[in-house]
Amino acid sequence: MDVLSLLLREMRFEGAGYRRLALRAPWAVSFDQAGLRGIHIVLEGRCEIAFGSGRGRALAAGDLVLATRADAHVLRAPGSRVKPLPSLALAEAATPARATHGGTGEETIILCGAFVFHEADHPALAALPRLIHVPGESGRPPAWLAGYVDAITAEAFAGGPGSEVVMARLSEALVARALRFNLGNADEPGWLRGLADPRLARALALVHDRPSEPWTVATLARASGLSRAAFAARFSRELGEAPMRYLLRHRMRRAMAMLRDRASLARVAEAIGYGSEAAFAAAFKRHVGTPPGAYRRVDRGATP
Repeated sequence: MDVLSLLLREMRFEGAGYRRLALRAPWAVSFDQAGLRGIHIVLEGRCEIAFGSGRGRALAAGDLVLATRADAHVLRAPGSRVKPLPSLALAEAATPARATHGGTGEETIILCGAFVFHEADHPALAALPRLIHVPGESGRPPAWLAGYVDAITAEAFAGGPGSEVVMARLSEALVARALRFNLGNADEPGWLRGLADPRLARALALVHDRPSEPWTVATLARASGLSRAAFAARFSRELGEAPMRYLLRHRMRRAMAMLRDRASLARVAEAIGYGSEAAFAAAFKRHVGTPPGAYRRVDRGATP
């Protein structure tokens, strides 16, 4: 089973938008809108990306970075100490699809995008690394990336009916390729490291494809061809959380999605492996903090 495709289909892009930023040193731009995940492609020049008070990571022409967790971050000229301009303020002052900012120094041109996942609470999103970095090749995006960059740039500038959906689909393909590129190269524990391990990928595929099964650490270990202890240790090390915790979060995420689609409690309970509505309701309230019926009424906009 192609686990990466399976998980990306579950998460689904809801929308995406891009601007071409022409920036002259000294400059700094902050990206901190809630829920937005950034795509930044350096077309010319150089810059760095930083999260919080951490050290910046140097970027050069041709590089692609994805801020996959929607964490606030700053792009800036190397060594710049100017106060960052919020990206929203830059966008409001921009002409369609283009913006300029900064001083009179070295120029950097960046194609900056933001995208939203339909399933923002999907457990795989929390298990992605904070930053995915695809280095350029001789000052250009890698050959597999260049076509996506050209298509997204053309669509951003041309616009027209359906443009947001077109850019969302192009972004889905770009992100999928970037994730594939980074399989096995992630610095942090998380989903990509789990998918890069064939035995753990098998367990992840089972959990996502058949959440109603009565999975235990022992049964997942057996399906992965590992002992119970070896599987539990390996899963926790590579994914950053215990297998049963991952399974619970996936089931509850699936339950929330089904409740939003107005599925009955009985149907939801059966779909995620609970023997009764009462057992499901108790587990849902422990995990989410509200009973499933109240969650569904609130999501519809009614008073619980």
